[in-house]
Amino acid sequence: MLAMNKTKILGTTAVLVAALMIVSSCKDKRDTGWEYAPNMYEHIAYDPDQINNNFKDGKTAQVPPAGTTPIGFVRFDYPNNRDGYDKASLEVKSPIAQTAENMAEGKVLFTSFCSPCHGIEGQGDGLVTQHGYPNPPSYSKGQSSRGGAMKDLTDGKIYHTITYGLNSMGSYASQLNPDERWKVIMYVHHLQTL
Repeated sequence: MLAMNKTKILGTTAVLVAALMIVSSCKDKRDTGWEYAPNMYEHIAYDPDQINNNFKDGKTAQVPPAGTTPIGFVRFDYPNNRDGYDKASLEVKSPIAQTAENMAEGKVLFTSFCSPCHGIEGQGDGLVTQHGYPNPPSYSKGQSSRGGAMKDLTDGKIYHTITYGLNSMGSYASQLNPDERWKVIMYVHHLQTL
């Protein structure tokens, strides 16, 4: 008799649990149920495009104060014009050491970013020129579109050109950080002697 009561109790309990599961699953389908660690997707910080009453203009994304320089940013205060190019030619010098390691890194960067147009040896015979694009001038034999021989280009002129671009060449400022640009320039100086 005791065994029959246990069986009835367990059977009744199982039926009630099953009925409770069915009833609870039939509620509003838009409810996602219990939330575990909601702070992982409902953050309290402001989004950059969100209205923020903590500032006078109501914007969360604020412009940095005038005259400040972001951490890790290197200023190049020469305008993208002929005057800036000429001034950079006179004032800008490479700040990195002339080492074999820097030269090797410059060669790798030049091969990756510059050789498709300028060619492996800087002769203006890169792969893109085989597809109808104009040949850039040779570093050792060509003439600059701004006047003068390419072999006489200074650190500042090359840095200005990599930073802003010139003619068909676009800016490489977003692809090469300042140290990488200097390493490329070191390698370009080597190519100017070939």
